[in-house]
Amino acid sequence: MKKAVRSWSSAIAQMAAVFLLVLAAKCALAEPFYVPSGSMEPTLMIGDALLATKYPYGYSAASVPLNVALPPTSRFLGALPERGDVVVFRWPGDRAQVWVKRVVGLPGDRIQMQNGQLFINGTAAALRPDGLGKAETEDGSEVPAPRYTETLPGNHTHPIFKLRAHGFLDNTPEVTVPPDHLFVLGDNRDNSADSRVPVNDGGVGLLPTANLVGRVETVLGSWDIGLKDRPISTWLSGLRTSRFFTSVN
Repeated sequence: MKKAVRSWSSAIAQMAAVFLLVLAAKCALAEPFYVPSGSMEPTLMIGDALLATKYPYGYSAASVPLNVALPPTSRFLGALPERGDVVVFRWPGDRAQVWVKRVVGLPGDRIQMQNGQLFINGTAAALRPDGLGKAETEDGSEVPAPRYTETLPGNHTHPIFKLRAHGFLDNTPEVTVPPDHLFVLGDNRDNSADSRVPVNDGGVGLLPTANLVGRVETVLGSWDIGLKDRPISTWLSGLRTSRFFTSVN
């Protein structure tokens, strides 16, 4: 009987050790995340599974891989993102939620939208037409989307969608990013509640750096969630194999 108890105790201890090891790795190294909306199209698609590394920006309570709203803390080994980084963060409106956007403004930067074009410190980010893409809606349908290539200071280039010529958030007041905050945008500029929208209105507002979780590095896999209401036999056709293990710019 004592041998059986010791055996059970040993098994439980081993499982606990494995759990703690996995938890530590997800806290310190990297963690997978899922994209539920089209706010970062065309860079990220609904149904993408992402891998975000945590060490580039340091660690805080936001690094803990639990869907709970822990109180904010200062960052250990903290570092700022670069303009253009795609980041995962705790939404200031509910820190149990994890969102993903692109960093365009660092502390001290002056950010403004004028006629749909991003201005950083009074200078327009270069914007070049890049044909027509397709923006996916949450029900799996697609709408035509004019595509552009945007270049930020430092020569970071990435694609964006501009669904409307005169979007609701195309013209904003100039904002100076305060210390320990960031200005983030979605690449799908007319379908993103980001730093242009206050938290009380469902947006991000100016993002505290304490809310950073990590930097998005890779799309691990992708599946078209528009198939979720169709027969299971069709689900395999929704795998976007061309997106598996692709880097995120």
